[in-house]
Amino acid sequence: MRKVILLLSIIMFFFKTSATANYEKKIYDFSIESITGETINFKDYKNKVILVVNTASYCGFTKQYDELQELWDVYKEKGLIVLGVPSNSFNQEKNNNADVKEFCEVNFNINFPLTTITEVKGKNAHEIFKWAKENYGKSAVPKWNFHKILINKEGRIEDTFASMTKPMSKKLIKIIENIL
Repeated sequence: MRKVILLLSIIMFFFKTSATANYEKKIYDFSIESITGETINFKDYKNKVILVVNTASYCGFTKQYDELQELWDVYKEKGLIVLGVPSNSFNQEKNNNADVKEFCEVNFNINFPLTTITEVKGKNAHEIFKWAKENYGKSAVPKWNFHKILINKEGRIEDTFASMTKPMSKKLIKIIENIL
C-alpha cells in the first residue's frame, strides 16, 4: 500500500496542474510595444480579463480576426481586453508593422489593441510568452497562429486554447463570461 501511495505521489508531482503554479510575477508586471510604437502596460489592464492571441496575416486561421473583433465589441465594456500579437514565429506574417496594421484595418476593421510583430515561441519569445510557459506549462506555448491565452482578473492564466478554437466558440465564451 505504501508503494502505491508513493507511486501516486510521484505521478501527481509530475502531472501537477497550473492551478498550483506559483506565480512570482503576474501579467501586470510586463509591457509590450503596440503596433504604433506606444507602450502597452499590462498594469493598465488590472481587474480586466485579457485574451492574448498570436496572429498572422497569411494564415488559414486569419479569418478569426472577424470573431476576435466581434468578441471585443461584445465584451470590452464588461472588462475584456482582446490583444492581438502579430507574429512571424510560423513564417506567415507580413514584413513590417505598418503593413500588418493596414491589413487588419482594411480587411477586418480591427480596432482592438495590436502589438508590434513579436516572437511568441523559443528563446527569442517575448517575456509574456516565456512567463506563460513557465507558469502554465507547454499548453501556453503557441503551436501555431491564433493560439489563445486567457488571463483572469488576478493576472494569472485561466486557460489556453489551440488555433482551432474559434474566438466566439461556446467553450471560450462560457469561460470568459464566468471570469468577467
